[in-house]
Amino acid sequence: MSKNNPRCFVFAIGGTGSRVLRSLTHLLAAGVRPEKSDFDIIPIIIDPHYGNEDLQRTVRMLDWYKKIRKTSDPGGFFPAKIYTLEDLKAGEPDKSGEKTAFTFKLSGAGDKFREYIDHSNMGPENAALAELLFSGSTKNKGGEDCDLLDIQMDIGFVGNPNVGSVVLNQIVESDIFDAFARNFKPENDDRIFIISSIFGGTGAAGFPSLLKNIREGKGDGSVNLKTAKIGAVSVLPYFKLEKNDGSAINYSDFIAKTKSALYYYGKNVTGNKSVNVMYYLGDNPGNSYNNDPGYGGQKNKSHFVELAGALAIINFLSIPANDSSLECEINTSGENAVGRAKYPVCNEFSIQANAANPTFFDFKPETQRIMAMPLSQFALFRKYMEEEYHGKKKEWQKEPPEVDDGFLTDGFYRDSLKRFFDDFHEWLEELKDNNRGFAPFNLAPNSDLASFIKGVDIEAKSGIAKLFSKTKAPTYTDIEPFLNAAAKDKKSWTAEKKMMDIFYSATYKFLNDLYGLNDKTGGPKK
Repeated sequence: MSKNNPRCFVFAIGGTGSRVLRSLTHLLAAGVRPEKSDFDIIPIIIDPHYGNEDLQRTVRMLDWYKKIRKTSDPGGFFPAKIYTLEDLKAGEPDKSGEKTAFTFKLSGAGDKFREYIDHSNMGPENAALAELLFSGSTKNKGGEDCDLLDIQMDIGFVGNPNVGSVVLNQIVESDIFDAFARNFKPENDDRIFIISSIFGGTGAAGFPSLLKNIREGKGDGSVNLKTAKIGAVSVLPYFKLEKNDGSAINYSDFIAKTKSALYYYGKNVTGNKSVNVMYYLGDNPGNSYNNDPGYGGQKNKSHFVELAGALAIINFLSIPANDSSLECEINTSGENAVGRAKYPVCNEFSIQANAANPTFFDFKPETQRIMAMPLSQFALFRKYMEEEYHGKKKEWQKEPPEVDDGFLTDGFYRDSLKRFFDDFHEWLEELKDNNRGFAPFNLAPNSDLASFIKGVDIEAKSGIAKLFSKTKAPTYTDIEPFLNAAAKDKKSWTAEKKMMDIFYSATYKFLNDLYGLNDKTGGPKK
């Protein structure tokens, strides 16, 4: 870990938290970064449903990201360091790359809620109060009706934030939270970002509980957190669920729960200035998802709202440290001291056209400038490795350190980079097919490079684009001069570092020349 880099502790709560974190990881891998400063990222996933496929694939990606960065030491792709709180406790995050404890382990998550609160050993008055507070019915794993007290928590809180608020309070009493508090350095511009949904159980409960304990916490290290720069995205309903009589979750409840939570947040989150920068995101629900409360693993397709949530984190980290929106104050003294934002703000994200599947041209110029070039570079890198690399021996491969087809069977590519590429492609395909989605690229196998970025006419461009027309489209051969130039003078490098570096350099120059794409004037010019 660079001692000069500030850290952002990203708390990803519930299934939505994992899905937004997945989008963020892909943006970071491509080279999307804050405009003002580089941050190290420490993800902390909070979800009692450990078997959740949304959670599991995000953890796998974070694992691959760490291993890729550790082996290749890249600067363009995978620029941000990602590590765990366990790494931070060890004091040597760069040397502990095999640790992948990104998920906070909740004790008692496999119990029934009744067992968790030890209901059977309560006195008559407390037992009656618990039955009153947690009255009502829900569905168990078999789809049968059961009392709320008998909810099995290993699939989450299935839309019951009152249950989640009790269970999630254990976070602040954990060693992990203590490590977080002790290592948080406000003077180093360390920041906190919290991802949650507002219409479910885990996120709706976890966000205000976590926030309250950060701003009002007691004990060693808590003073570091009271004046922390905190950003948060709360995701409103953005998808529908199919009807399922065996599920405890009903889409018809989403709006009512959202209204109730917004009322609470208006007093106890934004209304009391607990958050410096707040982002509310939602969309008119389009596609219906399978109503799986968690029994089948829960794996949703990527959605545009999750991409926007990831961009909210990039936006938050782009705010200069001395910006007034990040100022905090202590409004009481002594043991009951409470931290508050002095000038909190709410930000919005919008697109220029109400497109079902936006391309780069549907974003505002500032968003194009941040993401169009790096995402295009990474997508082109993956496309080249999948479609062109096999069985070829190019000049850039012969430059020392030499790379040949053995590179494809080496552990670095086979076990980490290739798997990351595959998930990146799956992520783009899911976004393309969702509503609302995101479809900036032509993802068809072996598609010509003239149509790679949607909505661009290369015929009117300067540079190498002058060489091409509808009858002579650019090919992979036209990338070779850029790769050859970038491969010079890398003798002391490893093959892994060489590959990552030269493809970052070559794809940047190729895309800039061909499409007029760059990271200074915005997205590609039509």
